[in-house]
Amino acid sequence: MSATTKPTSIETASSTAADVDGRTEGGLKKSLRLLFVYTLATGAIFTFVCYWDGIFLSYCGPGTWLGFLLMTAMVLPIGFVYAELSTMLPSTGSCLVFNTVGMNKHAGFWSAWLIMCAWLAVPAAGVLGILEWLNYQFLDNGLTGSYAVIVGAVLLCLWCLVSLCKNVVAGGLQTAMLFIAIGGLLVTSALFFFSGHWSLSNFSSFFANANAGDYGIGLGWIIGCAFLITPYFGFETVPAMVEEGTFPIKDQKKAILGSVLTCGIIYAIFYLAEAGCIDWNTYAFDSAPFVTFETLKLVFPDAGWMGWFVVALGIFGVVFPIGTSVLGFWYSAVRMLFAMGRQNFLPKSFAKCNRYGQPVIPNLLILAISIGFLAMQSITAFFDLMAFACAICYAMSSISAILLDVRHPEWERPYRAPGGIAMKVASLVISLAVAVFCCIGIGVETWVGFAGYMGVGLVLWCAMLAKWRVKGKDSTVWMRTPAGVIEY
Repeated sequence: MSATTKPTSIETASSTAADVDGRTEGGLKKSLRLLFVYTLATGAIFTFVCYWDGIFLSYCGPGTWLGFLLMTAMVLPIGFVYAELSTMLPSTGSCLVFNTVGMNKHAGFWSAWLIMCAWLAVPAAGVLGILEWLNYQFLDNGLTGSYAVIVGAVLLCLWCLVSLCKNVVAGGLQTAMLFIAIGGLLVTSALFFFSGHWSLSNFSSFFANANAGDYGIGLGWIIGCAFLITPYFGFETVPAMVEEGTFPIKDQKKAILGSVLTCGIIYAIFYLAEAGCIDWNTYAFDSAPFVTFETLKLVFPDAGWMGWFVVALGIFGVVFPIGTSVLGFWYSAVRMLFAMGRQNFLPKSFAKCNRYGQPVIPNLLILAISIGFLAMQSITAFFDLMAFACAICYAMSSISAILLDVRHPEWERPYRAPGGIAMKVASLVISLAVAVFCCIGIGVETWVGFAGYMGVGLVLWCAMLAKWRVKGKDSTVWMRTPAGVIEY
């Protein structure tokens, strides 16, 4: 790492991160309350519960609820590390910032590119979920081909418009959708538990899973459990919104850790309730979506109200979770691209904002990429791609946290992860373990998609290398640190 402290005319970092960079016209506006940041992060994490239910239940069978509890415990150390890093380095960009400061600008770029692999896949995956639900519930699979792409593109345009509006619009919409979804899923859990069909006998084949035929029961279940990291990535969106928060920087930890715990508890309760009502001897383990709807119809075959309840569950169990997840990741990816433009990883035009303080070009680019991703029709390919990319990015951030502990113990840390460097080592080991087990279970289609995405990143990286070799103001990137604004 080559780093030099800039003159004092450029403002140094502070524990409040009150200012945006003076070299950028406009900028992000401070208008997000802690509740909005929590709901944006929790909504981003909150997975497509009643759409990806088939994937979860196929990967971990009756023990899916235990898999979620284990993954919650495994993700928490990573959350602790991100909570410390985000309060010490409170600038939009999260892993871009952490790994540039912790290692170098190349690590910063590639970690950002990896996490955006997951973030940018979410809008298209979400649209596919809504289209499949419409086909399942109302259209008898009549929405396909070019018509599906057109409807999907319209939905993506609506998300883009919301992202370009004031923060309070997105924050309020996210809060409403999230809490309605959580309430609806808890009601559904209660229906399963008290249906008269919930039985411990349905857990007799506890570790049955879709990978058992290839890897055996034990290893197959562990591989499936590793992929469950996908429903947890999203807490890293909190640092992406740090410059827009109206709350003390140290309170970021509440949004990061609170979002992980909230989602983990809801997942465990919901899938414990559902698994106890499924006849696992007849379950296909084929990752087909909407298992919850079919289970409800089997459990309550004579209930006249079940028809409208399944439609309502589709709204608060499919549409709302997808809406919150897409909006949270869209917001975060926009701010990652904004930071890359502002800090000389990408052209300065990426840091231009509209009158509401929303970056324009990043929003339009994400819209275009998401429409292109609609061609990737496999939901399991999306799922696996997100899991692997997130695990590698988390490992890189854990390495940076360890290096910063060693190199700069004097830097102010408004929040310190419990356990010190041991917690950071645990975060690294967990991230690498998840990545390894994901590698074992990833299919050819996912690897092809990942290689194509990384190939695009390689082209951008080479272009930046050429740009950085030219002497002048464009030859370095910069980051705010507790020691001031530093060039790398």
